[in-house]
Order: sequence, then structure tokens, then C-alpha cells
Amino acid sequence: MFCKNCGAQLNENAAFCVTCGAAAGQGSAHCGNCGGAVAPGAAVCLNCGAALGTSGPKPAAAGAPKSKVAAGLLGIFLGGFGIHNFMLGYKGKAIAQVLMSGISILLTIISCGILAFTLIAAFAAGIWGLVEGILILTGSGGYATDAYGIPLV
Repeated sequence: MFCKNCGAQLNENAAFCVTCGAAAGQGSAHCGNCGGAVAPGAAVCLNCGAALGTSGPKPAAAGAPKSKVAAGLLGIFLGGFGIHNFMLGYKGKAIAQVLMSGISILLTIISCGILAFTLIAAFAAGIWGLVEGILILTGSGGYATDAYGIPLV
């Protein structure tokens, strides 16, 4: 990691450059990846090819915005299986919904209906998905973006 203000090498945990005093990540005269001088307004470093304006590689987020209508309808109709949460990148919630529905249905089938009360968990996961689908369609309750912060369209 290099100072974007003066090009000096920085410690990975540095809050500021000990050479010029600039805050880590501040400045635009040098590349934060290789320390080489960059032209004003350049998008990439000509020395190493790194994107400028960042101190390192960006996380590989889902690039294109996702459809609010598709996610909402998936939540309403298949919400008990977490399909809409997989689509939006909320893997933890999606796996919880799949497990709730899948295990309860499996227990009911294995017990030949004797443990039919276990279907309550599948019903609860379905209601959970229905509510999330409605919230996605209305854009309320924190459901206006996907897991990566990209707005739903």
C-alpha cells in the first residue's frame, strides 16, 4: 500500500503517511497500489493498471441492478424456499428459509403425516417470504437495495 499523496510506502495498518502526513487513502497524485505518479483525472494507473480512487481491489459484488418486481414476486410465491433472498445476495436468510421449509416437509413425509405439526415451520417460512416480498415491492423496511447496496430497479 502506498500513499496517494506522496507515493511513499505505507504500513497496512497506517492511518496516515509518516512522510507527508496525509491520511491513508487521501490524495490523487500517486497510485495507492504501486506508488507511481498518475495523471490528474486518470481512471487507471499506467504503471500497474490498478483502478484509481481505491486503495485496493474492490470486492466482486453483483454488478447489474436486480429487478424489484421479480424479487418481490419470487418472495410472495416462493418465499418459503428463500429464492428471492438468493437472488438478492442474502445467503444467510435464504439458507434459513430453505432449512425451515425443507426439514419440516421432510419430517412430515418421513413420518407419514404423523408429525404434520412440523409443517408449521414451513408455513412460517412461507409467511416470512410473503412479508419480505411485499416489502421488496414497496421498497420499505430496508428492502430498497440488494445485499451489496445496489438499488433495486
